[in-house]
Amino acid sequence: MFLASANLRAAVGVIVTTRREISAGLPVVFGLSEAEAAAAIGISATKFRELRKARRMPNPRKIDGRLVYDVDELRAAFKAMPHDGDETGRIDTWSDV
Repeated sequence: MFLASANLRAAVGVIVTTRREISAGLPVVFGLSEAEAAAAIGISATKFRELRKARRMPNPRKIDGRLVYDVDELRAAFKAMPHDGDETGRIDTWSDV
């Protein structure tokens, strides 16, 4: 419903200015806030901070005073995590599918 109303406003010449409205029209997201980064990999912000301190998640980039996590770096860190029950370190050929 929200997207439809944003599209309708844009179609009739109303300037779309909120972050949510702009983000809805973007094809690709390059950076995420800490809460968004944690949610993107399915964990709480607290657990995300723990993993970052342990250097298992990447540090954010700094844009002025804002911290932004690079989605490609997050994906690489997530892909480096072992699968449940995989203590051998073997390569999972399905990991990128």
